[in-house]
Order: sequence, then C-alpha cells, then structure tokens
Amino acid sequence: MTTTLTAPAKTGAAPGRRRSRIPHKGAIAFLFLPFGVLFALFYVAPIAYAFWQSLLVVRREGTFGKAELVFGGFAQYVQVFQDSAFWNSMGRMLLFGVVQVPIMLGLALLFALLLDSPLVKGKRFFRLAFFVPYAVPGVIAAIMWGSLFSPNLSPFTAITKNIDFLGADLVLWSIANVVTWVYVGYNMLIIYSSLLSIPTELYEAARLDGAGQWRIAWSIKIPLVRPAIVMTAIFSIIGTLQLLAEPQVFRSFSSAVASTFTPNMTVFATASIPNTNLAAAFSVVLAVTTFVLSFGFMKYMQRKEQNA
Repeated sequence: MTTTLTAPAKTGAAPGRRRSRIPHKGAIAFLFLPFGVLFALFYVAPIAYAFWQSLLVVRREGTFGKAELVFGGFAQYVQVFQDSAFWNSMGRMLLFGVVQVPIMLGLALLFALLLDSPLVKGKRFFRLAFFVPYAVPGVIAAIMWGSLFSPNLSPFTAITKNIDFLGADLVLWSIANVVTWVYVGYNMLIIYSSLLSIPTELYEAARLDGAGQWRIAWSIKIPLVRPAIVMTAIFSIIGTLQLLAEPQVFRSFSSAVASTFTPNMTVFATASIPNTNLAAAFSVVLAVTTFVLSFGFMKYMQRKEQNA
C-alpha cells in the first residue's frame, strides 16, 4: 500500500501577515480631491510662499541704488527674535487667552447646559438670543462697544467718566469683553450639539438612581461633551493669537492700543512700511507658535484622558 503526500492548498497569506484592503479607494480619492486641491491652493501654498519670502532680503548698491531681493537665509528671523514689540504682543495675547478663553468657554458650557435642561422654558428664544451676537461682524461689534466705553460717546457717562475702560490698564479686557460677547454663542452651539447626541437612556438610568439635574450635568453631560470643549478651546487658542479686527478698531477710541498691540497688528504694520519680507518672517513665527500651542494643548488633553 502506497501513501501519496500532497502539499496543502494555499488558502491565502498567514493570518498575521494578511493586509487589510480598503474598498472603494478611487471613490475616497475622488471625494477627497476638491478639499485637497483647495487646501493646497489656499493654505499650503500661501504658507510656503510666506516662508520663501521670509528668506529674502532687500539689498541696494549705494544709498540710492536699485533695490533687489536676494537670498538672505535666516537674517529676517534674527530681526524677529530681536523685536521686543512683537514678543510683547505675543505675551499680551497669551495673557489674554489665559483669562478670556476659560471665561468664554465656561459661559458657553453654562448656556449649553441651560438649553439642554428640561427645566428651562423658551429654549428657541434663548438659543437665538445667545447666538445673535455671533451674527454681528466683529468690526461692527468693536465699534459698538468702543462707543459704549468712550466717555464722550457713551450714554453711560456716569460710569465711563469714573472708570477708564479705554486706558492702558483696562483696554485689553475691554477688547476681551467684545470677543467674549461675540463668540460665546458660537461655542455654545458646538457644545449644545454635542449634548443633543447623548443617548437619553443615560439620563433615565441616572434619574432612576436618584440623580438630580445638577448631578446629571456634572457626572454625565460634562464628561461626555469634553471632546467638544477641547475642540472649542483649540479654536479659541488659534483665534486669540490671530486677533486683529477688534484691537484695530479700538485704536480709533484709545491711544493705549498701539500698532503692535497684537502679533497680527505687528505683521500688518510691518507689511505697510513696506517690509513684506520681515512681515512674512513674523507670520511664519506666529503660525509655528499657534501650531505648537494648539497641538500641544490637544496632546495634553488626550494624555490626560488616557490617564484618567
């Protein structure tokens, strides 16, 4: 009797080496293409162009010689790191963000929780009322609040003549008031949308266990909307370092707001000289700082959640 040995049929690669296949790659690429093109044209390309411009310097032959752009390496960045006005504006905006952003997001969370509470009546009215300030352009809001803070224009002269809202000590916080008034409603809608996605079964189970509205908000709602709060915080950090319209308008009301009051105002003033190459270097440093702070905050919150 003879025995024939046959090799086992190949049924595919070993389970540990099997590669996952993504179906419909062509459809995914097609849907991603419009975003990718616009992102490259209006985000990546301007940043690359600004970086290239920041590496150029203006050279002249003699006092009245023809100006020409030549490659200067990191000479513009040396000026950036030696510019005290720019770094003072960065520090001013960091102080602004440390104080204003938590207050704004705290109010946004409070309003979102009130709108989500079953005890509050007239939710449609309050939702619209909280959001309406965001529909007002920042320039118009700054003009309105600047007029209210000005002793010569405000109808509340009894207050504005005794408290100098536009002086060097308070003008930063007057601008913070404008930013808070405008953006609380926007952040509230993001958090409120996240609250609406929480399954109602969780609330019913909590009520059966005897939890009240305060306990439900603290133990269920706030932890589950934490990703939305982190997202609004990242948006707020980015917006703080890019602040321009409100302080620019306040310059017409207060002499305490200089042309270098914020980093973006410093960039604008430098480009108006004109010194576009140095302004480009300011912009690149500002962009890198914004990325480091926002990305660092996001990673910190992710690590904190993992350790919790």
